[in-house]
Amino acid sequence: MNAGPAAFPDRDTTAAKLSSFGEADRSFVKLLMENAEQDENLMEGLQRHLDLAVEARFLNSLKLEKLGEWLGNEAPARLQMRLMEAARSSEHPAYQAFKNGLTKSGGLQRAFPRA
Repeated sequence: MNAGPAAFPDRDTTAAKLSSFGEADRSFVKLLMENAEQDENLMEGLQRHLDLAVEARFLNSLKLEKLGEWLGNEAPARLQMRLMEAARSSEHPAYQAFKNGLTKSGGLQRAFPRA
């Protein structure tokens, strides 16, 4: 009858942290990125956050771009490819703004330098 431990944080909690993204929220996300076991929760929360941005009446592309740039600078190398895959998963302007921020950060190039 025991279904096992629930995933914490869930994708909605992570999406809310990425949406508000104050100093405490940044610390929360940094803590998530330190633990490789939390990668899936972080990516699901990011996907939820981007999907909510797509559905929003007002697209704050500058905020999405800054989020992408911050994540690109702060995320460990193991996450850089997954972040870029998430950014490229849609042609919607919300995803494009996030991708622009990731590209500006240069995180993917630092994680996988050219030979």
